[in-house]
Amino acid sequence: LSLQEIHIKEPIEKEVNPRLLPGELLLCEASTVYKYIQEDGSNRGTYGKLVCTNFKIAFLDDDSASDDNEPQFKNKIVGENDITLQCVDQIYGVYDEKKKLLTGQLRKYPEKLIIYCKDLRVFHFCLRYTKEEEVKRIVSGIVHHSQTPKLLKRLFLFSYASAAPNNTDGRNQTVMFDTLEDWHNELERTKGNVKYKVVTTNEGYRVSEKLPLYFVVPICLSEESILKYEGRVIPIWCWSCHNGAALLKMSAFPKEQDDSTAQMQKAFLDGIYKTISKPPYELLKMDDLSSSLPSLQDIQTAYTRFKQLFLIDNSTDFWATDVKWFSLLESTNWLEIIRRVLKKAIEVAECLERQHTNVLLIEESATDLCCVISSLVQVMMDSHSRTKSGFQSLIQKEWVAGGHGFLDRCNHLHKSDKEEAPVFLLLLNCVWQLVQQYPPAFEFTETYLTVLSDSLYVPIFSTFFFNSQHQKDTNTSGESLKTQSGPFRFLTVWDWSVQFDPKAQAFLNNPLYAEKPKPDKSQRKTARFKHQRQLSLPLTQTKPSTKRGFFREETDHLIKNILGKRIGKFINSSDEPPNSFREFYDSWHSKPVDYHGLLLPRIDGPEIKVWAQRYLRWIPEAQLHGGGTIATAAKILDLMEEVQSLQVKMDEEHSQAV
Repeated sequence: LSLQEIHIKEPIEKEVNPRLLPGELLLCEASTVYKYIQEDGSNRGTYGKLVCTNFKIAFLDDDSASDDNEPQFKNKIVGENDITLQCVDQIYGVYDEKKKLLTGQLRKYPEKLIIYCKDLRVFHFCLRYTKEEEVKRIVSGIVHHSQTPKLLKRLFLFSYASAAPNNTDGRNQTVMFDTLEDWHNELERTKGNVKYKVVTTNEGYRVSEKLPLYFVVPICLSEESILKYEGRVIPIWCWSCHNGAALLKMSAFPKEQDDSTAQMQKAFLDGIYKTISKPPYELLKMDDLSSSLPSLQDIQTAYTRFKQLFLIDNSTDFWATDVKWFSLLESTNWLEIIRRVLKKAIEVAECLERQHTNVLLIEESATDLCCVISSLVQVMMDSHSRTKSGFQSLIQKEWVAGGHGFLDRCNHLHKSDKEEAPVFLLLLNCVWQLVQQYPPAFEFTETYLTVLSDSLYVPIFSTFFFNSQHQKDTNTSGESLKTQSGPFRFLTVWDWSVQFDPKAQAFLNNPLYAEKPKPDKSQRKTARFKHQRQLSLPLTQTKPSTKRGFFREETDHLIKNILGKRIGKFINSSDEPPNSFREFYDSWHSKPVDYHGLLLPRIDGPEIKVWAQRYLRWIPEAQLHGGGTIATAAKILDLMEEVQSLQVKMDEEHSQAV
């Protein structure tokens, strides 16, 4: 339908109304809104009704009412023409062909509205044929509800929790890490209970509101020392390696303080390091992430530049940027940040695995880059974290219980842009690199990671909408509409049945996952020996190979000169001699991959890729028609279904014969 035909066409015969969730209220609407289909730069599109609720902005056309051409992979909560208020990134108005950012009160209303989303969709709405009153209402409504600062209790999360019936799937295997038992079980699973203990010092948040109710510390640490500094500078346990070495994290002291306090704190710290470094503890290596990794500000700047490459208005813009694609990509610095983070995780893995050294990650609050590195190290070293339930439990442990400030970092309340940084997205981007390099090692797919990144902006789950366990607990007690009193019952994002039916959920599971074989009792000893040989590398320095090759000593100098500072910086960014890291890295990559052992990502040159499924999925020009990983996954899933049904038939035949 072209723009000229709009006013001639008959009005929609049947009234299309939005499907509202429990607790969702319609705030404003506008009829005869024209939505462009961004494919070829023409003015083709469809017209319908644009509505804004306390949960989402939605466009409803004739097709919205019919269930005919439903996609195979459909989200039950957010439709393809729905944008949750938290997912809105920026809104532009077009006045006389000029784009202007819309914020706050508007004096003049635009003839066209462009909405850029955080999941990188771009919507174009033409308001030329809409009644003036409706234009004012819908534009100011959308801008107000999606862009202005709001109170936590005004989030749709609370409206939904108080109105929705609570019948969630109880079979969720994810460990939530909100009970003492969960922490005891994790310590036992990783054999960390020999040197570490769960403490209940923070019950009732006596020590700190930033720490979870329960956490794990070295056995030698007394309750007094935890209370003394309100939980700061306490080495908190993250995970234990099979050889006993552990990964710990710690928040640093505030920088501005007087000398006497600083002296006291230094003495206290020295005492802690000595206790961790003496038997039965291994040696300790400290790593201050605030100095060895990019700052949150740098990460935010890089991501802001990077996402601009994918928020494309039309076909002409796409082909204009396509010519300069590699230089534009390089200039964002986003892939370089991913590379640096992966390299840091490999360095930590080397200390734990090869040098049998405890690693203590230090960061100002220990809730941002500490979460990224500790999670990545566990994904690389612990095959349990590469299963779906294991990965979900890992995020609960390191991020949700670990006190990552999702509310501030995602800027869900639009309170302050200064706090915003895509830290959790950075982790998912790094995990995606591993998933695409070693698909059989992961029980979940890239689609799972994409859907998880989208769920950051769906405010019906509490998982990504609080800064800490304390903040969630203090806001959970509230008036529920059904019972008139009692706490809110929030949903967790890990119950995938809320968003997807079983057929769609199948796309989240990797059909080619190499499951861990159950050890045979008679062969257990030999299997263990093999496992040790594959995981542990010799401690002695091997002689450099006489073969001329990339990064060997003879060529090192030449390559550094040819490729300039970047590779030089990359090789020497570690405190240790570069050949120690390089040797560990090369030695591992020269052996066959054990999908249930240590996994090291390839980080040289073009190995770090763009997560195409997440970033390019809405750009028609970038699509592979009838191809790509999703098409392959769908074929494999069909094949698996066929094999399973044949298996059932064979079993039936067999039982009848018997």
